[in-house]
Amino acid sequence: MTIYIALLRGINVGGHNIIKMADLRKLLEKMGLQKVKTYIQSGNVLFESEEGAIPLIQRIEEEIRTTFGFPVPVILRTAEALNQIIQDCPYSPDSLNEGESIQLAFLADEPSREKIDYLQGFKSELDECQIVGKDIYLFFRQSIRDSKLATQLPKLGVLATVRNWKTVLKLAAMAEESAK
Repeated sequence: MTIYIALLRGINVGGHNIIKMADLRKLLEKMGLQKVKTYIQSGNVLFESEEGAIPLIQRIEEEIRTTFGFPVPVILRTAEALNQIIQDCPYSPDSLNEGESIQLAFLADEPSREKIDYLQGFKSELDECQIVGKDIYLFFRQSIRDSKLATQLPKLGVLATVRNWKTVLKLAAMAEESAK
């Protein structure tokens, strides 16, 4: 069985697209997914399945739309891929100064070279990014909310959802625990 991490985009934000994690867990278990666990209310789900990623994404999105009445894009990573993402981080999480943060944008697909170049144009002394395949490492010296770089992510032309580094590490730890 493969351990997957599903990252749901745009749920429980600002009072919109509300899904209780207990309801989401029940739905995924009803779909036959194993060892389903959620982490915080922003749509992070860990589970095991023998299915491939593309059919899983399609099934999960359809079941959520049917059950909750609104579309929710889903991005999947395997536990193995998430561990590699953590190892490949070009920034040092252990040496962050006050107010600095590392965020990770998980993309559904790789953006075009043109779109990557466009995003790179918004790097500054306050905001940096490194794009590796379908993941973007974001380093902010101030809040992500004030970042001009972060506001450009939708212009990549691919679905993206962002998680802070603490959440990424927690999901990896949960996956490791699930593998035992």
